[in-house]
Amino acid sequence: QVQLVESGGGLVQAGGSLRLSCVASGSIFRIEAMGWYRQAPGKQRELVAVFTGGGSTDYADSVKGRFTISRDNAKNTVYLQMNSLKPEDTGVYYCNLGGLYPWGQGTQVTVSS
Repeated sequence: QVQLVESGGGLVQAGGSLRLSCVASGSIFRIEAMGWYRQAPGKQRELVAVFTGGGSTDYADSVKGRFTISRDNAKNTVYLQMNSLKPEDTGVYYCNLGGLYPWGQGTQVTVSS
């Protein structure tokens, strides 16, 4: 059973930066296909960044040029560097592989204007 633990969220002013981390434990873990999702208040969870295979990445249009997904295979850790944050980036951020694994508790990101 894979367990996912997200951290690094917080309260930040618009224009600021945060770096989220997702540590995975478990014997079967496909770090090369992981992604970051966020759920804003009253909205559905959406994919914001993902590894698409062969080291490639993809991003939601709303975060392109501002967010960067990366990973450390040795540490079973996926990161999300978020720059130039906007109030609309507010939400709970989760990592997962398309919902294949049990969802972690997420990490709250709040961007004030």
